[in-house]
Amino acid sequence: MSLEERAKATAKNVEGKIQDAVGNVTGDPQDQVEGKAKQVEGNARHAKEDIKDDVKSGIDKA
Repeated sequence: MSLEERAKATAKNVEGKIQDAVGNVTGDPQDQVEGKAKQVEGNARHAKEDIKDDVKSGIDKA
């Protein structure tokens, strides 16, 4: 598990939530879409790290 990669993923997710919220407040659909995309990217990065952890755990048990 790369703590640095998880931190980057969390930061991307938070950045996306903020941008989405700003888009909601200002009524800017572009900010909303970009914010949601950043959240998806953050979640995908977390999923990648989860898979890497699962593979490493399986290798360690073998």
